Amino acid sequence: MHFEFATATRIIFGPNTVNEVPQAAASLGRRVLLVTGATLERAAPLVQQLRERSLEVLTFSIMGEPTTTDVSEGVRRAREAGCDLIIGLGGGSVLDAGKAIAALLSNGGEPLDYLEVIGRGQPITQPAAPYIAVPTTAGTGSEVTKNAVLHSPEHRVKASIRSPFMLPRLAVVDPTLTYTTPPSVTAGAGLDALTQLIEPYVSTKANPMTDALCREGMRRVARSLRRAYQNGNDAPAREDMALASLFGGIALANAALGAVHGLAGPLGGFYTAPHGMICARLLPYVMAVNVRALRTRLPDSPALQRYEEIARLLAGNPAASAEDGAAWVEKLCADLDIPPLARWGVTQEDFPVLIVAAQKASSTKGNPILLTDEELAEVLERAL
Repeated sequence: MHFEFATATRIIFGPNTVNEVPQAAASLGRRVLLVTGATLERAAPLVQQLRERSLEVLTFSIMGEPTTTDVSEGVRRAREAGCDLIIGLGGGSVLDAGKAIAALLSNGGEPLDYLEVIGRGQPITQPAAPYIAVPTTAGTGSEVTKNAVLHSPEHRVKASIRSPFMLPRLAVVDPTLTYTTPPSVTAGAGLDALTQLIEPYVSTKANPMTDALCREGMRRVARSLRRAYQNGNDAPAREDMALASLFGGIALANAALGAVHGLAGPLGGFYTAPHGMICARLLPYVMAVNVRALRTRLPDSPALQRYEEIARLLAGNPAASAEDGAAWVEKLCADLDIPPLARWGVTQEDFPVLIVAAQKASSTKGNPILLTDEELAEVLERAL
């Protein structure tokens, strides 16, 4: 057995812990670039608290999933203002943008210098500028991951900048910030969190530390995602989902992902579908195809036993089969009104280019079995 484990330098979890950010920020810098989403009102209380600590604050909004252009503009503004601290307050897109800005602020260059696959893939050699990540959704776990996923419009591809130097200095996970998340976002983000608990658990790089987090996270999703979807003010459910997202982020950063994310990257590059919705739609079908492929080609694989454990955790049935787990997730997706991929303009004519890109994706390499092009096409067809 051989594995490594790393996460954010410090994690603070609990209701109203966002109020601890200003004191922490004051110990890390004096001029803050606060990266937010499109709605600046949510950031207003934090801006006021930071200024009360005599910190200078410049806000920078990310309107959608972050692009290479967004990151370059954020770095430019941070440099011009002399910012020495980055804070990200928002969903996974905002947090990823903040991570990338912090990394480039101290390393120089442009996003394509460091992006995998489509860029030059140069290593990050210097620690990122101090970065505090404060999620307002429960899904990506980006507050504790060492990569930032960016969309390159010119390539129509999403790819990662990745380095241990990009782990946030501080992650503040306050479940109360997720209370106002709309049901559709709660659904997509929550199923992204579930994907990031299931895929590392069956991945080729699973290890005992991530296994424990994945099991606990899956239990919490099973009992709480429907409740959070139905009632955004259900505090115990929101706390469960915030923890599940946090655990999934730690797990994916220290194990690996799989074919869901391998396909989700190209799909997100070609279409405007939210990442969480893509993962949600793909998850039950990747699970089903993986289980069948394992039974057929690798019947002695430990991943089969793990899929059975997943089914029993989710369904609460000690006799559940691996196939039952995929069926349980499919039913959950239906209950949460996850739309088909066709809603976002995906057609069968796009399958060949999507499959080629998915087979090259780093996430696909973590899948417990190498899926054929035909099997990936089946997943897309069933998700369409």
